[in-house]
Order: sequence, then structure tokens, then C-alpha cells
Amino acid sequence: MTESNFNIFRLGRENIRILHYTWFAFFMTFVVWLGLGPMMPFIKEALGLSDQQAKVLLILNVAMTIPARIVVGMLVDRFGPRIMYTIILVLGGLISIAFAWAQSYEQLTLLRFLSGFIGAGFVVGIRMIGEWFPARQTGIAQGIYGGWGNFGSAGAAMTLPFIAVAMGDSDGWRYAITFASLAAIGYGLLYFFIVTDTPKGSTYHRPKRSGAMEVTSGFDLVLYTLMNIPLFLALALLAWKLSPAQMNLFGQTTTYLIYGVLAAIYLVKVWKIWHINGHVLKKPVPEGERYKFKQVAILDWAYLVTFGTELAVVSMLAMFYVSWFDIPKVTAALLAGIYPFINLVARPGGGWLSDRFGRKLTLIVIFAGITASFLILGLVERSWPVWLVVAITIVAGIFSKAGSGAVYAMVPLIQRRMTGQIAGMAGAFGNVGAVMFLTVNSLVDYDQFFMLIGIIAGIVFALILFYLEEPETEKVEAIPDGAVQAFETR
Repeated sequence: MTESNFNIFRLGRENIRILHYTWFAFFMTFVVWLGLGPMMPFIKEALGLSDQQAKVLLILNVAMTIPARIVVGMLVDRFGPRIMYTIILVLGGLISIAFAWAQSYEQLTLLRFLSGFIGAGFVVGIRMIGEWFPARQTGIAQGIYGGWGNFGSAGAAMTLPFIAVAMGDSDGWRYAITFASLAAIGYGLLYFFIVTDTPKGSTYHRPKRSGAMEVTSGFDLVLYTLMNIPLFLALALLAWKLSPAQMNLFGQTTTYLIYGVLAAIYLVKVWKIWHINGHVLKKPVPEGERYKFKQVAILDWAYLVTFGTELAVVSMLAMFYVSWFDIPKVTAALLAGIYPFINLVARPGGGWLSDRFGRKLTLIVIFAGITASFLILGLVERSWPVWLVVAITIVAGIFSKAGSGAVYAMVPLIQRRMTGQIAGMAGAFGNVGAVMFLTVNSLVDYDQFFMLIGIIAGIVFALILFYLEEPETEKVEAIPDGAVQAFETR
């Protein structure tokens, strides 16, 4: 672990094996979670669902993931990634099996909403990889974990439909989802026995308090309180999409009730934040325990752009190619299919660049690329050659996916004992971005959609340029016996 070279094929090294075990755990969560997309045509036909009912299931599939990533981030810091990945894979697999054999639409909606919980598995691996790799290798290791694990969505698309067809009847989709869920449960149990939370002799740092993230100054306390607002607004936006004003799944009274519950939960969250952190207004936090929450906030907004863009663009790209350039649907699907494949290289590449050239510099260059490429896409006209638009889209995808890798190359270096919570908040903001961008896509034309992404990316670029700070060379944190321990951050 102390060697400076990084070789993904050196399976004799325990940390490399942990990396492979963990990205595959993430891969399996995405197979189970995002397997709904490729299965939807089978489900819709077998159960006679309307277009609106199918869209509702897709929306519900991502709703739970926003709060789940926050909660799981807290739990992984407290209980460790080994236990949490096992729980997520086993419980998520069981919920998915229940969904596969649901007999009514009401059961489908409830179980699909609960299934979004498995999308929080990503946060667990961020903490695990952060424990097993030195800071100078964190970027590339996190990039491989995120990029290869994300490929689980493509893995589901390339396998589950064929299993459903092979079963040869209307219940084929049920068997396909069940087999994938059983595989996830089996791997979750195996994962518990083949990994440990830290290398032998290392200390697993835990937060001093649970229920909210610890901050270390009055300014940070206010900023943390404000940064929770977008998470609840995104959930309110999802409720609005399901209300009579949009999809009409909920009645108006139910919609208002949801708004009220979200407001009440936010107020409880604010109380918890101030209860845990109010002491910083009276007594300064020791120098060695301080960190700047603005670092977390900027990374949250950065991931909102990078991962939020990724989820939104991959959802609309094929329709964009068809409606604007009148190309065949199969051709459009193949061209759009290039976009998720970029993750295999671009996300690890963003992490590697961060390790090599610095976290802040890498994010500055990447966000300059995101801003420029999406602003250019915002100028696209129907008369442009298709190959040119596809090429620009691929470039934009490379920058945005590399940006996700660069964000999580820095996340574990902010405050080690709270890596899960920081990763969970950033991950939740990624889902907030997806909800926001997809909503905008439903309200405006495609060129305006791209232009908005470019403008928001430009704002985040300015935040990174002027306010983000490179992680300190060395951090000091308290360990459970009361002593302090120094560790390198780069």
C-alpha cells in the first residue's frame, strides 16, 4: 500500500483485490437498481400498463435514492462499509424480488419506490476505497470503482432482456429480475466474508456524533443548513411531477400533504444540525479537527453538474437524435449507447489526472471543458451534420464523466472520519441534478436544455476557480483512544 505505482492487475496485493471486490459490489447494485429501464417494455406489455404508469415507475425508481444516500453515508461512517454493502445488496435484492412478483400496480409503485434504496450503495464503496488506498492513488482507485461499477446499468441492459426472452412467456421479466436479485444477494453475503473495513493495523475513524454532519465554524453551520434545501426541493419536484398538474398519480390533497411532510422533515433536520453543531458558536473547535465545509458544498454542486448531466443526457440522447435529425431509432439508440460506455475510461481518467496534477487544477480544466462543450451544444441547429453533433456530445460526455471521477478523487481527503457522509451528500446532489435537468428537458427544447447545463457548469467553474482549495498535505484526526493520528492527503 505504500508503493507509488498502481497496477490494477496486481491481484497479489490485498488493496487491489479489495478494489475489484468493491467495484463489483457497486456493479451488482446498479444491475438491480437500473435494470428497470431495459425491463420496462416487457413489464409494460405483460401488465398492460399505460405510458403514464410506466413513466411513474421510472420516476419512483430514483426518488428514494436522494435521502438514502444521505442516510447510508451516516451509517457507513458508523458501522463500516463491509456490513453496509452486505445489508444493501441483501435487502435491496429481497425488495427487488418482491417487486418482480408484485400482482397489482399499487404494489409495483410502492416496491419500486423502496428499491431506490439500493442506489445508495455507491456511497459505501467510496469509504472502503478511501480506507485502502493512499491519497496519491485515491483518484485512480475511486475512478475505477465508480466507472466500472456504473457499468452495471449497461450490464443489465445487455443481459436481462435476453433472459426475459429466453424464458418464453409473459413472466419472463419476473424471472430475469429475480435471477439478478438472487445474484446480488449471493454476492452481498460473499462480500461480508472476503473484505475487511481497513488494512490490518489501521484505525477506522468514526464521527463523534451521528444524525448530522459535523461542522467546525459558525459560517459552516449556516452553509450546511442551506445546502440541505436543494435535497428537499428535488423531492418536492418529484411530488409535483406525480401530482394532478403532471402525471396525476397523487390527488391534490396528497400532494400538499407530501409538501408539508418534506417541510417538517427539513425543520427536524435543521434542529438536528444545530443540536449537534451549536457548540461551535460558543467554543472554537481545536485546530487539528477543523475543516472547511465550503469544500464539501463546492464538490456537491460540481457533482450535481457532472453526474446529474450524465443521468439526464443518457435518458434523452436517443430521442434528441431522432427528433432533430430524423435518423432511424435503432441508429439513434446505437449512437446514444456510446455515451455510457465512456464511463469505463473517462471516470478513472479523471481520477488519475487528479492524482497526477492536483485536485483543483484537474477540476478547473474539466469544468472549462464541460462549460464549453455544452454551450456549443446549446447552439446546435437542425442543419448541422449529425456526425459533428455526435462528436461534440461524446466530448461533453468525456468531460462530465471525468469530472465525476475528479470530484470523488477529492471527497475522501476533506475529513476522513466523515467520508461516507460527505460522499453521500455529494451523491445525493448528483441525483438532484438529474431530477432538475430532466424536468427542464421536459419543459424546453433540446438546445435550451444543453445551454442551461453549460451556464450552470460555468457558474460552478467559477466557484472551483475562486473558492475551492487544494487539500492540505497532511491532516490530523483523533482516534478512538483519544490520541491523534496524522495521515497524508496527497
